[in-house]
Amino acid sequence: MPDPIALVPLPRSVVWSEGVWETSDPWAELSVGVNEDLAPAEYSLSISPRGAALSAGSEAALADGRNTFAQIVADAHGSIPCVTISDQPKHAWRGMHLDVSRHFMAIPEIEKMIDAMALHRLNVLHLHLTDDQGWRVEIKGYPRLTEVGGWREQTLVGHMSEDEDSWEFDGIRHGGFYTQQELKDLVEYARRRGVMIVPEVDLPGHMQAAIAAYPELGNVPERQVGVREVWGISDHVLGVSDQVFDFLRDVLTQVSEIFPAPYFHIGGDECPRVEWERSSEARARMNEWGMTRVSEIQGRFTQFATDVLREQGKKVIAWDEVLDSPLPDGIVIMNWRHGNGLKTSTERGFQTIIANNEHLYLDHYQADPEGEPLAIGGLTTLKDIYTTDFAPQPLSDDEQKLVLGLQGQLWSEYLPTAEDVQYMAFPRMCAVAERAWGSPQQSYEEFLERLRAHLPRLDAFGIRYRPLD
Repeated sequence: MPDPIALVPLPRSVVWSEGVWETSDPWAELSVGVNEDLAPAEYSLSISPRGAALSAGSEAALADGRNTFAQIVADAHGSIPCVTISDQPKHAWRGMHLDVSRHFMAIPEIEKMIDAMALHRLNVLHLHLTDDQGWRVEIKGYPRLTEVGGWREQTLVGHMSEDEDSWEFDGIRHGGFYTQQELKDLVEYARRRGVMIVPEVDLPGHMQAAIAAYPELGNVPERQVGVREVWGISDHVLGVSDQVFDFLRDVLTQVSEIFPAPYFHIGGDECPRVEWERSSEARARMNEWGMTRVSEIQGRFTQFATDVLREQGKKVIAWDEVLDSPLPDGIVIMNWRHGNGLKTSTERGFQTIIANNEHLYLDHYQADPEGEPLAIGGLTTLKDIYTTDFAPQPLSDDEQKLVLGLQGQLWSEYLPTAEDVQYMAFPRMCAVAERAWGSPQQSYEEFLERLRAHLPRLDAFGIRYRPLD
């Protein structure tokens, strides 16, 4: 923020309400509006002794400006600086992924994370709603998805070793789900803070919770499985019957109606083929579809989901495994397996979001595991995120234009509470936000100095975070 040239009294109350700032102070002229002369992502905020004015090139940029103004007011102690700020982000997608499938999070806990995202100008919440360990979204006509699929009887304690005899479980039933109305209300809560919620329904793998609820959705309909109680990758994937595709159409259509965002994430990661390889129905379907390789079945699911979602006006996002089979044009790739995958997807002409596990998986340890809470593994420090090159293989100018942005991932296998999620998110998410915005990169030491001054804001939000070393 520029140095203040003057100070004006802090208004007794400043509230954002449906397009205007409202204040109880008669001196304060507060105005806001879209200015077509500005770039779509650009905003300009001016604070003078008479009041404040915000103009921006789009509604999304207005949200960034509002959040900047809110931060200035929050930092003030009896007065606010007279400043003029013009700014715009480098990346359109500045995201945080939140896994509510492995461990359920209540709506107020998600709202607190949305508030923290808005503070950091993060504008996309990628909400991972379904997985092997829990189905979290109400679907009309399929009550068992939440009655059965939304609950597991117990959860693995500690890491998942190869020796099954050594596994220990907590014996505690865990679960929960969100009604469609609760999610619509959450969407509105986020929208008012400049955050777009993008849902994920993972398919055709990571579907054990759905198959537990409706065995006919699997490859062995006569077999009853439970909601998965351990981590890792389940072999139980969707079957290939017409009933399965009817189910997917219903789910994708209803979830699209809940979330108005133009994007929809269909997962596509970690899908074993062992059940398809053993299935006579899958072999018959392959002949019907003119396929010669079992791996092509996943491509059929991707194409079907894309067709359904395009009817709903959505652009499809998928994890980068979908690159291993033929893809419809226009899919957005979420690069997670390796940083070099960014080159692979953009070279093939796909828009791509950087989310690689090497530097942006915030469920990894932040420091020496000896002094940290249990995590899934790995080591991703604050310095790693701030200093790493997210494109280890250089991109051409055309490839660089296909990079939509950055996203930090919070997978929740080892994050059973909201406080655990916050501790793993912050302050590393602060570095993600700064890299995603594209501010001129300073030395790590300069970043740390600014971060120390920023931490009281997290305290004010009631956010738990890992203390700086």
